[in-house]
Amino acid sequence: MSVTGQTGADQLRQYIERIERLEEEKRGLMADIRDIYAEAKATGFEPKIMRQIIKIRGMDKDILAEEDMLLSTYRDALGLPTE
Repeated sequence: MSVTGQTGADQLRQYIERIERLEEEKRGLMADIRDIYAEAKATGFEPKIMRQIIKIRGMDKDILAEEDMLLSTYRDALGLPTE
């Protein structure tokens, strides 16, 4: 596809500007998230573990169950404690 004529250039500019606005919003959200992790850490919570919990909560239940089973199997095979 080629960008020809004023209509194509205007359309491209609109896409670029929308993406730039969203990228700016994303930077703001990321800064807010960092602040929340810092606040949680200051009150005694561990951000690394919180990130893991957020990842787990977002996973499909079947995939999570399969990963838990595999992790347990591998830990058992290596003689690592599970609790």
